[in-house]
Amino acid sequence: MSDAFEISHSAQIAHLKFTRADKSNAMAHAFWSDFHPAIAELNRDGQTRVLVISGEGRHFCSGMDVSMFMGDTPKTVTPDDREAFVEVVRTMQIAISALEEARFPVIAAVQGACLGAGFDLAAACDLRFASRDAKFRIEETNIGMMADLGVLQRLPRLVPEGIAREMAYLGKSLPAEEAHRFGLVNGLAEDAAGALDLAMAAAKQITLKAPLAIAGSKASITYARSHSTQESLAHTCLLQSALWKPEDIMTAFGARTQKKDAEFQPLKALAKFP
Repeated sequence: MSDAFEISHSAQIAHLKFTRADKSNAMAHAFWSDFHPAIAELNRDGQTRVLVISGEGRHFCSGMDVSMFMGDTPKTVTPDDREAFVEVVRTMQIAISALEEARFPVIAAVQGACLGAGFDLAAACDLRFASRDAKFRIEETNIGMMADLGVLQRLPRLVPEGIAREMAYLGKSLPAEEAHRFGLVNGLAEDAAGALDLAMAAAKQITLKAPLAIAGSKASITYARSHSTQESLAHTCLLQSALWKPEDIMTAFGARTQKKDAEFQPLKALAKFP
Protein backbone atom coordinates (compact mmCIF):
# COMPACT_ATOMS: atom_id res chain seq x y z
CA MET A 1 0.00 0.00 0.00
CA SER A 2 1.33 3.42 -0.98
CA ASP A 3 0.94 6.64 0.98
CA ALA A 4 0.34 8.41 -2.34
CA PHE A 5 -2.39 6.31 -3.95
CA GLU A 6 -4.49 3.18 -3.72
CA ILE A 7 -5.38 0.65 -6.41
CA SER A 8 -8.62 -1.31 -6.63
CA HIS A 9 -9.79 -3.83 -9.22
CA SER A 10 -13.21 -4.59 -10.67
CA ALA A 11 -14.08 -6.59 -13.79
CA GLN A 12 -10.57 -6.25 -15.29
CA ILE A 13 -10.54 -2.49 -14.71
CA ALA A 14 -7.84 -1.20 -12.37
CA HIS A 15 -8.55 2.09 -10.60
CA LEU A 16 -5.59 4.05 -9.24
CA LYS A 17 -6.75 6.86 -6.98
CA PHE A 18 -4.50 9.58 -5.58
CA THR A 19 -5.18 9.77 -1.84
CA ARG A 20 -3.47 12.96 -0.64
CA ALA A 21 -6.53 15.17 -0.93
CA ASP A 22 -5.29 17.39 1.92
CA LYS A 23 -2.23 18.19 -0.23
CA SER A 24 -4.19 18.50 -3.49
CA ASN A 25 -2.70 15.12 -4.43
CA ALA A 26 0.76 16.61 -4.84
CA MET A 27 3.45 14.10 -5.82
CA ALA A 28 5.88 13.58 -2.95
CA HIS A 29 8.66 11.01 -2.55
CA ALA A 30 6.18 8.18 -1.89
CA PHE A 31 4.57 8.73 -5.26
CA TRP A 32 7.84 8.58 -7.14
CA SER A 33 9.04 5.48 -5.31
CA ASP A 34 5.76 3.57 -5.67
CA PHE A 35 4.13 4.62 -8.95
CA HIS A 36 6.36 3.00 -11.54
CA PRO A 37 6.52 -0.39 -9.76
CA ALA A 38 2.72 -0.36 -9.43
CA ILE A 39 2.19 0.31 -13.14
CA ALA A 40 4.84 -2.26 -14.07
CA GLU A 41 3.06 -4.93 -12.03
CA LEU A 42 -0.31 -4.14 -13.61
CA ASN A 43 1.36 -4.44 -17.00
CA ARG A 44 3.10 -7.67 -16.08
CA ASP A 45 0.19 -9.67 -14.69
CA GLY A 46 -1.97 -9.38 -17.82
CA GLN A 47 -5.26 -9.17 -15.91
CA THR A 48 -5.71 -5.41 -16.28
CA ARG A 49 -7.57 -4.46 -19.45
CA VAL A 50 -7.85 -0.74 -18.63
CA LEU A 51 -6.43 1.57 -15.95
CA VAL A 52 -8.44 4.55 -14.70
CA ILE A 53 -6.60 7.24 -12.73
CA SER A 54 -8.44 9.73 -10.52
CA GLY A 55 -7.81 11.90 -7.48
CA GLU A 56 -9.62 12.29 -4.17
CA GLY A 57 -10.87 15.70 -3.12
CA ARG A 58 -11.17 18.95 -5.06
CA HIS A 59 -8.15 18.49 -7.33
CA PHE A 60 -6.83 15.76 -9.60
CA CYS A 61 -3.17 16.57 -8.95
CA SER A 62 -1.35 19.82 -8.19
CA GLY A 63 1.99 18.52 -9.42
CA MET A 64 5.25 18.04 -7.58
CA ASP A 65 5.06 18.37 -3.81
CA VAL A 66 7.07 21.29 -2.46
CA SER A 67 9.02 18.79 -0.32
CA MET A 68 10.67 17.54 -3.52
CA PHE A 69 12.44 20.90 -3.83
CA MET A 70 13.74 20.92 -0.27
CA GLY A 71 16.67 19.26 1.49
CA ASP A 72 18.72 17.04 -0.80
CA THR A 73 17.61 18.62 -4.06
CA PRO A 74 20.13 17.60 -6.75
CA LYS A 75 22.85 20.17 -7.43
CA THR A 76 24.43 20.93 -10.81
CA VAL A 77 27.79 22.39 -9.75
CA THR A 78 30.12 19.65 -10.99
CA PRO A 79 29.99 17.22 -13.93
CA ASP A 80 29.20 14.44 -11.45
CA ASP A 81 26.32 16.50 -10.06
CA ARG A 82 24.93 17.07 -13.52
CA GLU A 83 25.18 13.41 -14.48
CA ALA A 84 23.29 12.47 -11.31
CA PHE A 85 20.68 15.16 -11.97
CA VAL A 86 20.02 13.74 -15.43
CA GLU A 87 19.38 10.33 -13.88
CA VAL A 88 16.89 11.77 -11.39
CA VAL A 89 14.91 13.42 -14.17
CA ARG A 90 15.13 10.33 -16.38
CA THR A 91 13.81 8.13 -13.57
CA MET A 92 10.75 10.37 -13.21
CA GLN A 93 10.27 10.45 -16.98
CA ILE A 94 10.30 6.65 -17.07
CA ALA A 95 7.61 6.53 -14.37
CA ILE A 96 5.29 8.80 -16.37
CA SER A 97 6.08 7.12 -19.70
CA ALA A 98 5.11 3.74 -18.21
CA LEU A 99 1.49 4.79 -18.79
CA GLU A 100 2.14 5.31 -22.49
CA GLU A 101 4.07 2.05 -22.78
CA ALA A 102 1.58 -0.15 -20.91
CA ARG A 103 -0.22 -2.89 -22.85
CA PHE A 104 -3.58 -1.46 -21.79
CA PRO A 105 -5.22 1.95 -22.27
CA VAL A 106 -4.99 4.46 -19.43
CA ILE A 107 -7.84 6.91 -18.76
CA ALA A 108 -7.61 10.00 -16.54
CA ALA A 109 -10.66 11.39 -14.72
CA VAL A 110 -9.70 14.98 -13.96
CA GLN A 111 -11.31 17.53 -11.65
CA GLY A 112 -10.05 20.86 -10.37
CA ALA A 113 -6.34 21.49 -10.81
CA CYS A 114 -4.21 19.37 -13.12
CA LEU A 115 -0.87 21.13 -12.84
CA GLY A 116 2.81 20.55 -13.42
CA ALA A 117 3.80 16.90 -13.12
CA GLY A 118 0.11 16.07 -12.79
CA PHE A 119 -0.38 17.49 -16.28
CA ASP A 120 2.64 15.50 -17.50
CA LEU A 121 0.87 12.40 -16.21
CA ALA A 122 -2.51 13.26 -17.73
CA ALA A 123 -0.87 13.96 -21.10
CA ALA A 124 0.65 10.46 -21.06
CA CYS A 125 -2.79 8.87 -20.68
CA ASP A 126 -4.74 7.58 -23.68
CA LEU A 127 -8.01 9.33 -22.83
CA ARG A 128 -8.99 12.16 -20.51
CA PHE A 129 -12.43 13.00 -19.10
CA ALA A 130 -12.89 16.11 -16.98
CA SER A 131 -15.30 18.00 -14.79
CA ARG A 132 -16.22 21.49 -15.95
CA ASP A 133 -14.12 23.05 -13.18
CA ALA A 134 -10.96 21.28 -14.34
CA LYS A 135 -8.00 23.32 -15.51
CA PHE A 136 -4.70 22.25 -17.03
CA ARG A 137 -1.50 24.25 -16.56
CA ILE A 138 2.21 23.88 -17.24
CA GLU A 139 3.02 25.15 -13.77
CA GLU A 140 6.78 24.75 -14.12
CA THR A 141 6.91 27.97 -16.16
CA ASN A 142 5.51 29.86 -13.19
CA ILE A 143 8.14 28.57 -10.75
CA GLY A 144 11.26 29.30 -12.77
CA MET A 145 11.89 26.05 -14.61
CA MET A 146 10.94 24.22 -17.79
CA ALA A 147 8.65 21.21 -17.75
CA ASP A 148 10.71 18.06 -18.16
CA LEU A 149 8.48 15.00 -17.70
CA GLY A 150 6.76 14.83 -21.07
CA VAL A 151 4.07 17.49 -21.41
CA LEU A 152 6.21 19.59 -23.78
CA GLN A 153 6.61 16.55 -26.03
CA ARG A 154 3.07 15.16 -25.85
CA LEU A 155 0.87 18.25 -25.61
CA PRO A 156 1.66 19.59 -29.12
CA ARG A 157 0.25 16.32 -30.49
CA LEU A 158 -2.95 16.72 -28.47
CA VAL A 159 -3.76 20.40 -29.04
CA PRO A 160 -2.72 22.93 -31.72
CA GLU A 161 0.97 23.73 -31.38
CA GLY A 162 0.25 27.40 -30.83
CA ILE A 163 -1.87 26.55 -27.79
CA ALA A 164 0.87 24.30 -26.40
CA ARG A 165 3.43 27.07 -26.86
CA GLU A 166 1.13 29.62 -25.25
CA MET A 167 0.68 27.38 -22.22
CA ALA A 168 4.43 26.72 -21.97
CA TYR A 169 5.49 30.36 -22.37
CA LEU A 170 2.75 32.15 -20.43
CA GLY A 171 2.05 29.56 -17.74
CA LYS A 172 -1.67 30.14 -18.18
CA SER A 173 -4.44 27.65 -17.46
CA LEU A 174 -6.46 25.86 -20.12
CA PRO A 175 -10.06 25.52 -18.85
CA ALA A 176 -11.85 22.20 -19.31
CA GLU A 177 -14.25 23.46 -21.96
CA GLU A 178 -11.41 24.78 -24.12
CA ALA A 179 -9.45 21.58 -23.53
CA HIS A 180 -12.49 19.65 -24.76
CA ARG A 181 -12.83 21.87 -27.82
CA PHE A 182 -9.18 21.31 -28.74
CA GLY A 183 -9.43 17.53 -28.20
CA LEU A 184 -7.25 17.24 -25.10
CA VAL A 185 -10.34 16.17 -23.14
CA ASN A 186 -12.59 13.45 -24.58
CA GLY A 187 -15.69 14.30 -22.58
CA LEU A 188 -17.00 16.75 -19.98
CA ALA A 189 -19.06 16.18 -16.84
CA GLU A 190 -20.58 18.54 -14.30
CA ASP A 191 -18.42 17.34 -11.41
CA ALA A 192 -15.69 14.93 -10.35
CA ALA A 193 -18.09 12.03 -9.87
CA GLY A 194 -19.43 12.57 -13.36
CA ALA A 195 -15.94 12.64 -14.86
CA LEU A 196 -15.13 9.36 -13.13
CA ASP A 197 -18.40 7.88 -14.39
CA LEU A 198 -17.45 8.83 -17.95
CA ALA A 199 -14.00 7.29 -17.51
CA MET A 200 -15.43 4.08 -16.08
CA ALA A 201 -18.03 3.84 -18.85
CA ALA A 202 -15.30 4.13 -21.48
CA ALA A 203 -13.22 1.57 -19.59
CA LYS A 204 -16.15 -0.84 -19.54
CA GLN A 205 -16.53 -0.54 -23.31
CA ILE A 206 -12.83 -1.28 -23.78
CA THR A 207 -13.10 -4.46 -21.69
CA LEU A 208 -15.65 -5.75 -24.20
CA LYS A 209 -13.01 -5.70 -26.96
CA ALA A 210 -10.27 -8.24 -27.64
CA PRO A 211 -7.23 -7.39 -25.46
CA LEU A 212 -4.73 -8.15 -28.22
CA ALA A 213 -6.60 -5.86 -30.61
CA ILE A 214 -6.53 -3.05 -28.05
CA ALA A 215 -2.86 -3.60 -27.18
CA GLY A 216 -1.95 -3.64 -30.86
CA SER A 217 -3.98 -0.53 -31.62
CA LYS A 218 -2.32 1.37 -28.77
CA ALA A 219 1.16 0.27 -29.86
CA SER A 220 0.45 1.21 -33.48
CA ILE A 221 -0.91 4.68 -32.67
CA THR A 222 2.00 5.40 -30.33
CA TYR A 223 4.54 4.22 -32.92
CA ALA A 224 2.97 6.38 -35.63
CA ARG A 225 3.50 9.58 -33.63
CA SER A 226 7.27 9.47 -34.17
CA HIS A 227 7.51 7.66 -37.51
CA SER A 228 6.47 8.29 -41.09
CA THR A 229 3.25 6.88 -42.52
CA GLN A 230 5.19 4.31 -44.55
CA GLU A 231 7.27 3.23 -41.55
CA SER A 232 4.12 2.97 -39.46
CA LEU A 233 2.33 0.88 -42.08
CA ALA A 234 5.28 -1.51 -42.21
CA HIS A 235 5.26 -1.70 -38.42
CA THR A 236 1.52 -2.44 -38.46
CA CYS A 237 2.03 -5.30 -40.95
CA LEU A 238 4.46 -6.97 -38.57
CA LEU A 239 2.32 -6.22 -35.53
CA GLN A 240 -0.84 -7.60 -37.13
CA SER A 241 0.95 -10.79 -38.19
CA ALA A 242 2.20 -11.23 -34.63
CA LEU A 243 -1.13 -10.54 -32.90
CA TRP A 244 -3.55 -12.17 -35.37
CA LYS A 245 -5.80 -14.43 -33.29
CA PRO A 246 -8.67 -16.15 -35.15
CA GLU A 247 -10.28 -17.23 -31.86
CA ASP A 248 -10.83 -13.60 -30.88
CA ILE A 249 -12.33 -12.80 -34.26
CA MET A 250 -14.75 -15.71 -34.01
CA THR A 251 -15.64 -14.71 -30.45
CA ALA A 252 -16.40 -11.15 -31.53
CA PHE A 253 -18.54 -12.25 -34.48
CA GLY A 254 -20.34 -14.85 -32.35
CA ALA A 255 -21.18 -12.31 -29.66
CA ARG A 256 -22.47 -9.86 -32.26
CA THR A 257 -24.68 -12.54 -33.83
CA GLN A 258 -26.06 -13.55 -30.44
CA LYS A 259 -26.40 -9.91 -29.33
CA LYS A 260 -24.38 -10.42 -26.15
CA ASP A 261 -21.12 -9.15 -24.71
CA ALA A 262 -18.02 -10.94 -25.94
CA GLU A 263 -15.75 -12.61 -23.39
CA PHE A 264 -12.06 -12.77 -24.22
CA GLN A 265 -9.06 -14.32 -22.53
CA PRO A 266 -6.79 -11.80 -20.76
CA LEU A 267 -3.33 -10.95 -21.97
CA LYS A 268 -0.61 -13.41 -21.10
CA ALA A 269 1.28 -12.62 -17.91
CA LEU A 270 4.86 -11.54 -18.46
CA ALA A 271 7.69 -13.51 -16.91
CA LYS A 272 9.12 -12.26 -13.63
CA PHE A 273 12.85 -11.74 -13.59
CA PRO A 274 14.98 -11.69 -10.44
